[in-house]
Amino acid sequence: MTFTKTKLALGIASATLTMAGALISPQAAAHSKAERVAEAANSRAEALEAQMQQMSQMMQSMQAELNRVKAEAARPAADSEKVQELDQWMATVKSEPVKAKSKDNMVFFRGGYGRNDHKRDGVSIYSDVAGSQLGLPGQNGDNEAWYMGAGFDFSVNDNLFGLMDNTEVLAELMFDWKEFSSATQGNVLAQDPTFLATGQMVPTREVSVSQFTISAAPKIKFMKGSNFRPWVIPVGMAFHVISPPSESITVFNPGMMFGAGADYKIWKDIYVGTDARYHLTGRNGDGVNTDGFTAGGYIGLGF
Repeated sequence: MTFTKTKLALGIASATLTMAGALISPQAAAHSKAERVAEAANSRAEALEAQMQQMSQMMQSMQAELNRVKAEAARPAADSEKVQELDQWMATVKSEPVKAKSKDNMVFFRGGYGRNDHKRDGVSIYSDVAGSQLGLPGQNGDNEAWYMGAGFDFSVNDNLFGLMDNTEVLAELMFDWKEFSSATQGNVLAQDPTFLATGQMVPTREVSVSQFTISAAPKIKFMKGSNFRPWVIPVGMAFHVISPPSESITVFNPGMMFGAGADYKIWKDIYVGTDARYHLTGRNGDGVNTDGFTAGGYIGLGF
């Protein structure tokens, strides 16, 4: 009886364990399968991500190559456009009339009539006979003369420094020489031998009364490009050297100069012109007044 109860109990325990194992085993199997599925999914995701990265790199490489090919393809077109623009510019230049380079500088040679406002009577012990010896007006020659000289024009600006088109500004440097008398009787100092050496009056030698002038001035010349060109000198500087010197042995007298004139191109770079100028010193050079004017003509050569 006892044995039978024991076997029954063992059978019941064995059945219970069998049923528990049956119940637990599907759950464990299901859990293991889910883990495997998850691991497989993760592996596939990692592989897919690696493939996507490779594809992205390939796309970038292909885009870079495409950009390079486009740039190379566009370069000949740009070069062709530049060549076309250059051809158009050359055609435009060739179609324009050829402009000869102008020669704006000039050297000129002038001559004409000159007249000082005052004679040189009684102001020089070298050429004034009666004035030096007797206190009377002497013989100093006339105040009229013929002059000759030359000068240079140097071009500075073509449009009056932006104020007026076709109006040229030049710098003029000029000189002239005037002789008022070439046969004036000198005073006792001009005797040969002199009165100081012999104590006797003897005939005096003849002396020349002349004046040398050098000037520098701005010149405004109108109508650039035309054959006829009028011009003005608003004001310039002039320096006069007199001969014989004054009683105080002064030979130099500075002053101002004003002028106006015009020239005409007669052939190529050859010009003829006329001018008038007035010299104003504002004071006497130890009694010698050099105020006066000149009027004459000139021949110019452009360079």
